[in-house]
Amino acid sequence: MPVNPLLEYLNEVESAFGALSSGYIEKYEEECLTPERVNLRIRIRFPKGDMLEWNEAVIADEDHVVHLAYRYHFQDRRNNLIFRYDNTPHFPGLKTFPNHKHLPDRVIHANRPSVVEVLDQVNEALR
Repeated sequence: MPVNPLLEYLNEVESAFGALSSGYIEKYEEECLTPERVNLRIRIRFPKGDMLEWNEAVIADEDHVVHLAYRYHFQDRRNNLIFRYDNTPHFPGLKTFPNHKHLPDRVIHANRPSVVEVLDQVNEALR
């Protein structure tokens, strides 16, 4: 039986967020637009009020998942940006255009990270 790459990806995301040792899932929405496309909207709250918002539109293309749009936004309890990854095409000079990472004081080139990579960065920032 062929593996459904979209289902596999959704299971990966759900497992990663479900394995969080701190924080709780405040919102978890999977909007299935077609059998090949889903939008995810996830919000995680952490004990001191920090928040991670995970938004993406993904499609299954043959044997892999393609991210049409994504935004992984992490902020502190005072709503100050810690980091945000996205692929909004507004920094054409970056070598990873349209992919990039916002930091509190600058925008840098960056490829789209995996869910595990984002959660590792969140855990590092929380320490």
